Amino acid sequence: MSIRAVPACLPTLLIALLASLCGAAEQAAVPPLPRQLPVTAPLTLADLERIAIESNPTLVQARMAIRAAEGSHLQAGLYPNPTLEYIADEIGNDGSEGLQGGGVTQEIVTNGKRRLGLAVTSHEIQQARHAWQVQRWRVINDLRVGYYEALLAQKTIEVNEQLLAIEEQLLRAAQQLRDAQEVSEVDVLQARVEMENAQLNLAQARDRHLAAWRRLAAVLGTPEMGPAPLAGDVTGNLPRITWEESLSRLLAQSPELAQARAAVNRAECDLALQSAERFPNFEAGAAVKKDTGSGSTVVDVAIGVPLPVFNRNQGNIVRAQAAVTSARIEIRRLELELRERLATAFEQYVSARRRAEAYTGSILPNARRSLELTTTGYREGEFAYLTLLTAQRTYYDTTLNYLASLEEVWGRSVEMEGMLLRGGLQGAAAD
Repeated sequence: MSIRAVPACLPTLLIALLASLCGAAEQAAVPPLPRQLPVTAPLTLADLERIAIESNPTLVQARMAIRAAEGSHLQAGLYPNPTLEYIADEIGNDGSEGLQGGGVTQEIVTNGKRRLGLAVTSHEIQQARHAWQVQRWRVINDLRVGYYEALLAQKTIEVNEQLLAIEEQLLRAAQQLRDAQEVSEVDVLQARVEMENAQLNLAQARDRHLAAWRRLAAVLGTPEMGPAPLAGDVTGNLPRITWEESLSRLLAQSPELAQARAAVNRAECDLALQSAERFPNFEAGAAVKKDTGSGSTVVDVAIGVPLPVFNRNQGNIVRAQAAVTSARIEIRRLELELRERLATAFEQYVSARRRAEAYTGSILPNARRSLELTTTGYREGEFAYLTLLTAQRTYYDTTLNYLASLEEVWGRSVEMEGMLLRGGLQGAAAD
């Protein structure tokens, strides 16, 4: 079969596309993707992190939780207010105004309760601060995952745009071959179907990019922010993570565990406070009164001590003891949960990295070479259009699968390096 009617630019387009997507495989571990069009000041990951820290509302909530705990700490350190009294006794006795005067009563806090109350609220502040760290990791991790998702969606658009350009060239080539009576109408129809599929794929890629950007803007706290170009390389320097290092770092630095340990300290201090409450506070008072009948001045002194006969704070002590046990068990439960979550994320990361390395190591180069040979054979009349179409479709499917593997690698690595915390728009509050 002769292909003299095939446009001369078609092989050039195919080879240029191959070079842009995979031509550097012999020079680097991961081939570069098509370069972005020149843009003005594309956003970097650092730019997005700065916006999120300033604008995400959950971080404001977490800061307010710290402030609320600090207010509780301030309140716990305040001494009870004294009570000022006006006193009138024996009014009308011997026709006089009786005893007229005033006094003051003060509650005396005993057994170190005020100090223990300060200790409890001090650990509440620590809990709130760790909760802020938890929420910050959630926001940053959601942001980073969203960044890589949007960046790869941006790359996918570029791949599909180039695919559409090739399909349009192939359709024109098939039409010219049909006009030269070298191929049938079936080849033209097949080429048109592939071009229309490429148009749909491009539209879907643009929809996916827009959805990814909208999710990213929500995490940023700037939903009105429209799509913008993103700077960054997702193909090179893939993170290398080991199970042992990840587990060790997670158990040593997890803010969730730090928050749980602060909860144990708080529960222990509360138990001490409830035990101290068995010994009641007492009131001391003094009053000065003038006897309007005799003109003499009298002084009253009083001390009131509750008798802990029925209420010795037994119920609150039992509650506090249970809270201590539960808080200690929570640390163990959380350690096991973190191991479980890490196991899932690590398995997904290892699998995705293996796929990405396989694509760059052999699958993409083989698909590229197959397409090159098929293109050459098509030019020389050795292969039919459907053979070229199959090779082309295999190459693009492989490229898109490679991008999906990259997204999985970056997403799981972000989670593991970010203490397995997600949920950047969940309401933040200290536990």
